[in-house]
Amino acid sequence: MRSKRVILKFGSGILTRTDRAEMDQVQLARLVEAIADLKSRGHAVVVMSSGAVSSGLKPLGFKERPDDIVTLQACAAVGQTHLMHGYESFLRTYGLHVAQLLLTHEDLETKDRAERVKATLERLLAFDNTVPVINENDSVAVEELRYGDNDKLSARVALLWPADLLILLTSVDGLMRLSDGGGAELLSLVEDVDAVLRLAQEETGPHSVGGMLSKLHAVREAVHGGIECIIASGRRPEQMVDLVEGRGTGTRFLARRLHNGRSASP
Repeated sequence: MRSKRVILKFGSGILTRTDRAEMDQVQLARLVEAIADLKSRGHAVVVMSSGAVSSGLKPLGFKERPDDIVTLQACAAVGQTHLMHGYESFLRTYGLHVAQLLLTHEDLETKDRAERVKATLERLLAFDNTVPVINENDSVAVEELRYGDNDKLSARVALLWPADLLILLTSVDGLMRLSDGGGAELLSLVEDVDAVLRLAQEETGPHSVGGMLSKLHAVREAVHGGIECIIASGRRPEQMVDLVEGRGTGTRFLARRLHNGRSASP
């Protein structure tokens, strides 16, 4: 299996405990183990991580996510340090180090700034013992606090790098549709993301922002740029290698073939 350039996007919903408003350390440890496994197999891994706000809730005494933007930014400012400390602590057990990159959408929309982001990312990945962990700079930006939970930003970073594969990890196994019997069944392969947008419902959890529709819009941007995508459950990180190698349980979205012949499809 050839090495791949992989972006793993972790949403707040899979990083936060289900019973209370704080970071799920056991879950983070399992996700970091999956990162280390991919690295050991020669894959280049970039993590797009939400979770700054949820990591700041407990230190500031909140039992649930606040509604106003300024308080959310304050939570993010405190929580980002806790989040990175968690990544650094768990990665260190595998001889790896975290490299924090805080971005805004403006960083990727201005050519010279985008080129600097790409150059920094490439240089970090030249060190085999380093894992770039990217989050939106929520203490100064507001877009991801209101919409998307880093979904859109993950697609834009995937295009900038460029990645071979973008995996959006969420609380469900993938994109579902109603079966003839009235139950829900998993769509394992999607060739045209535009044809399935109607299946998505914009549902979120108490500590997250982005729903399935947000993820499909991110997938649409990435696959139209030639990058294969997968939506899968972040509660099953042990299957990460299988997902990267073409197996596993999730919804795989084939990349559009571009005019220059590049495609992330197998």
